[in-house]
Amino acid sequence: MRWTPDDLLRRLDDVVAVYGEAMNYRAGLLEARRGYIATHVRRPDFRAVASLTREGHLAGFGYGYRGSAGQWWHDQVYRALAVPERQRWLTDCFEVVELHVRPAAQGHGLGARQLRALLGMAPGGTTLLSTPEADEQTSRAWRLYRRFGFVDVLRHFHFPGDERPFGVLGRDLPLAPAEQGPS
Repeated sequence: MRWTPDDLLRRLDDVVAVYGEAMNYRAGLLEARRGYIATHVRRPDFRAVASLTREGHLAGFGYGYRGSAGQWWHDQVYRALAVPERQRWLTDCFEVVELHVRPAAQGHGLGARQLRALLGMAPGGTTLLSTPEADEQTSRAWRLYRRFGFVDVLRHFHFPGDERPFGVLGRDLPLAPAEQGPS
């Protein structure tokens, strides 16, 4: 389901809990993320999706917005890319900032439905996201992104404040009609 910025803010506690479970982050980091997420909803072209259980519990969510200079993630990636890649990927880019499913709800297509819905609403000519480096054969996230046609933009990239290496992946927008159907 599509979420407005206010929908996400009303469920911010749930969003942070899902984020923490999915990323296995410690409580102190989650408190800092709460503030970032709350400010992200006011970014240009913000789009969000959510998956709820029959009981109304948050099973997963995703959001993104149009990236631009002066935004932390955008600037980190910008500095790491050569000029041609900057022009290719960052000129008209929708950044998938978060896409998470509670571990207990994974493996049932929620992530694919959320990503499809989010990219279907995304403005821009390209989209980028980052995900922790992992074995592409066993990582659900990596398999999902590859199924959606994401390619390597940066590999083994280190963002300040996180000791893990990340892959930055990208693809062109919009989704083709065949990509907009069920998974």
